[in-house]
Amino acid sequence: MAVTFNFELNNRASKNKTYAVLLRITQNKKHKRIKTSISVSRKTDFNKDAKQGNWIRQREPNYEAWNETLAQELEKARKTYQELKEDGLATTEKIAAEMIAGERTSSFLQYAKQRTKEIYDAGSYRNWKKYNGFCNKLESFLKSKKAKDLTFAELTPAFLSKFEAYMHTLHNEREHEKKLHPNTIQVNFNIFKTLVKRAIEVEGLMKPEKNPFLSYSYKGVNTTKDKLDEAEIEKIINLDLEAGTLLWHCRNYFLFSFYCAGIRAGDFIQLRWCNITSDGRLRYQMGKNHKDRDLVLVEQAKNILSYYYQEEVKTTDYIFPLLDASEPYAKAISQEEKDTLPTELKIKLFNQISSKNALINKYLKRLAKMAEIEKKLSFHISRHSFAKVAKQRGTDNAKLKDLLAHSSVKITEGYMGGFDTAENDRALQHIFQKEEYSSKDELIKLLNNMSSEEINSLIKQIKR
Repeated sequence: MAVTFNFELNNRASKNKTYAVLLRITQNKKHKRIKTSISVSRKTDFNKDAKQGNWIRQREPNYEAWNETLAQELEKARKTYQELKEDGLATTEKIAAEMIAGERTSSFLQYAKQRTKEIYDAGSYRNWKKYNGFCNKLESFLKSKKAKDLTFAELTPAFLSKFEAYMHTLHNEREHEKKLHPNTIQVNFNIFKTLVKRAIEVEGLMKPEKNPFLSYSYKGVNTTKDKLDEAEIEKIINLDLEAGTLLWHCRNYFLFSFYCAGIRAGDFIQLRWCNITSDGRLRYQMGKNHKDRDLVLVEQAKNILSYYYQEEVKTTDYIFPLLDASEPYAKAISQEEKDTLPTELKIKLFNQISSKNALINKYLKRLAKMAEIEKKLSFHISRHSFAKVAKQRGTDNAKLKDLLAHSSVKITEGYMGGFDTAENDRALQHIFQKEEYSSKDELIKLLNNMSSEEINSLIKQIKR
């Protein structure tokens, strides 16, 4: 259906006693009105029956300039309509939304950067780093092709394929001698896909059928997750370490996480005494997904806490000596308070947590060497190790899902990777095990070869 545009006057006066000129957008007898930049002090200054360019009567001193402004806004509305019509997105609501939002962008690169800025302004610094990294890679790729921009119209499966090939040539930022890991490339494509989906579903910047990801996908590779078995955990426990040293503290940190179902480093570092209840439980809200956690503290975890408890401790004090309680971000105790911190404080807290996590990992590598464990030990491996030990002790995946606070069993199964091998091990051993008969097995075999009369005769002989 065709769309028409007309000006009309708002009959209700504003606080400054003027009447706003409205642009009425009509499609299929449905109207949408948006406020223009022009308001008149008298209703009679507006001519609702006027033809092009004469909406404001000459008795208004600014009639020429105001009519010109209205003409420009009308032209902008018509242009917006044409652009949306070409994309099959022209509705009264969409036209009005575009008019209110401002100039409609055809640049995907500009849109991606704007969305990245919105994520930063919202204080999601971890996500901002990922999105910003994606934008940098995309812009670098465009420069390599001597292109200054990337429009939505240029988003095709062929473009995605070329971008994939380009990312395979990039070097790993931490280990420059290596190329980008396939899973890092997958993370970037996930961001790309999310941006395109939002541009379609939320912003209406392209037709759904134009989505290049409908016919293109990229999948990373399955990786082997390092984890410690019970024997290796015992090696860590049995190390003779001087109390109060960094090595001693870092062992405590790792083991506390292990005993608390693999609490993540970001949550662990921020734990306070108010997270420990009088009935011996650990209660906190996860920073990653805002899920509430309520775990019983096993004796081993309580013993570790006893090293850090002091009589004069406050409930708001950090449990472990990692973050500075005098910093402004430390005033935010609950997850809700952390979520409302100014962006600069969120960034400072994020950087401090990252720094402390790196320090812990550095000393955990030393502990692994001391314990003669040939695995790349890190804090997060405590989570993998907990999952492995739990499976070895017969914990089913549904219960393990709850302990790890996963949203579905499928995630838990994927997280477990290749170390849930018990069923396969038993099946393989059964297939190739040698037949070893006990006397009982031999008797059963003999009975199976006897007739019922022979068996009855045998029973009578036994009863004598």
